[in-house]
Amino acid sequence: MSKRNLPRPGPKTRRTRKTQTRRRKSLLTVLWQAAGAVLLASILLTLSLRWLAPPASSFMLQQQMDLGDIQYQWVDWNAISPHMPIAVVAAEDQKFPDHWGFDFDAIAEAIEENRKRARLRGASTISQQVAKNLFLWRGRSFVRKGLEAYFTVLVEALWPKRRILEVYLNIAEFGPGIFGVGAASQIYFRKPASQIGRREAALLAAVLPNPRILKVQNPSAYVQKRARAIQKQVDRLGGNHYLQSL
Repeated sequence: MSKRNLPRPGPKTRRTRKTQTRRRKSLLTVLWQAAGAVLLASILLTLSLRWLAPPASSFMLQQQMDLGDIQYQWVDWNAISPHMPIAVVAAEDQKFPDHWGFDFDAIAEAIEENRKRARLRGASTISQQVAKNLFLWRGRSFVRKGLEAYFTVLVEALWPKRRILEVYLNIAEFGPGIFGVGAASQIYFRKPASQIGRREAALLAAVLPNPRILKVQNPSAYVQKRARAIQKQVDRLGGNHYLQSL
């Protein structure tokens, strides 16, 4: 049969195709609007937390479901001992004042090291940890890593460095169910966060890689060795002066 003799679609077929096209366009419009709304909400939420103290973090809520109770006490920057910020920077992210949320040298080193051994090593900056702990869930997946990168960019773009470090010190887990330097200082040292000493700050920073296993009270030889190394690194960085520009 030649093309000239092919039957033409009737009016009903044409109407059906137009209806399907309109539905697809409507669906795409709804999806774009939903994505835009989620994007705007995430920006507004992140921006508001530049000034507002988070009532909780995503990790806190997950831990509360597991343990039934958590300890959390927000402490403003000026009420935190100056020994504490430099201790966590020395322990977790020594390039914190200079990077834009990602330490690509550390990432490259971690990738190379992970090829050589079974146990995975992370390379998250303090900014990435804030994004992950505050907004996301535990575990590893490409979706979560993508969202972590997105929120890291938001945090770095919308908050000053001091705010990022302030939030980190308040939402980091220092023991099972113990979140923030305020609660940790009271529980471990029976004193406010403003009175934390140099050695105490190093001990708190030393347990950050795995606060559910590493202990501030009755620290193991490993934790004590790590705390001493953190104190030495603080000295190499120039002490509290290293963060004066924040």
